[in-house]
Amino acid sequence: MTNKEIYTKTLTFSLHRVLFEVLAWLALVALTVGGFLLLDKIGDKGLIGLLIGLVLGIVVVVVATRFISYTYKAGQIAMMTRAVTEDSLPEDVLGEGKAIVKERFATVALYFAATRIISGIFRQLGRGLTALGKSVGGDTGNQVASAIDTAIQVVVNYLCDCCLGWIFFRKDQTAVKATCEGAVLFFKHGKTLAKNLGRVFGMGLASLAIIGGVFFGIFYVIFSAMPQIFTALAAEFGELAVEEGGSATVEALKDPRTLMLICAGLAGLILWNILHSVFVRPFVLVGVLRNYMASGVNDIPTEASFALLDSKSDKFRKLRAQGV
Repeated sequence: MTNKEIYTKTLTFSLHRVLFEVLAWLALVALTVGGFLLLDKIGDKGLIGLLIGLVLGIVVVVVATRFISYTYKAGQIAMMTRAVTEDSLPEDVLGEGKAIVKERFATVALYFAATRIISGIFRQLGRGLTALGKSVGGDTGNQVASAIDTAIQVVVNYLCDCCLGWIFFRKDQTAVKATCEGAVLFFKHGKTLAKNLGRVFGMGLASLAIIGGVFFGIFYVIFSAMPQIFTALAAEFGELAVEEGGSATVEALKDPRTLMLICAGLAGLILWNILHSVFVRPFVLVGVLRNYMASGVNDIPTEASFALLDSKSDKFRKLRAQGV
């Protein structure tokens, strides 16, 4: 199966995921705006109402993304893994994917425990690379370290998904041992996986410019049609600036047009994050996962190879102690 075929056939997971996430973000916006309007009308405490609504909205988003959409994300990774290793997919891709997730991770707690361990191992390995930049010294060294760290964070997210794919693939092994194998694969075949970096960052920047830019413009037009909201909100920040002495940030927020730009930018960024992660990122992941799985199938890590990471990651060593 080609990358495009795999992406198309597993897109159903993305569509289900985006539905729940969009509804959650809409609830966040509704609660935030509703809280502001309600308390502004009742007691001229719009900013407090906005914060209350925002907190409630964040709770809704966290619940939706943590306890609902995770099933679709993990199921998509499981089906992508089957496709790149077996060159086929079942008729009921959605149902099979969800069933595999429940079989491999009986509860949501086990799934997130595995992802935290995987992320911790890769980030700990990444910090060693970041130290190379700092060793240059001075401002240049810090800038290099910062750039390396940013790149590592992006790569780590893809590696975590690839490692989850390896856990689904190695169903004859415990999740603990499969996780250790996945970490070793990255360490042993880093050069092979690095050839995907151009695609990862290139498509990420392109989607940010296109998707983020389009939605920034759309939201700015929408917000421009309701200036009274931003005028009232700017007045709230003006009062806050007087009461607290005012910082440069608060002073800037006293301007309704600046608030519109900021809110439109945030809304565009949120929509880009959702649409990129749901539609663009899975396409990139198929290619990265294919290389990752190929490197592993051709050279399955042995327990002897685990020693390679014992001195480089405390988290890896602790994971091995759990019974690999």
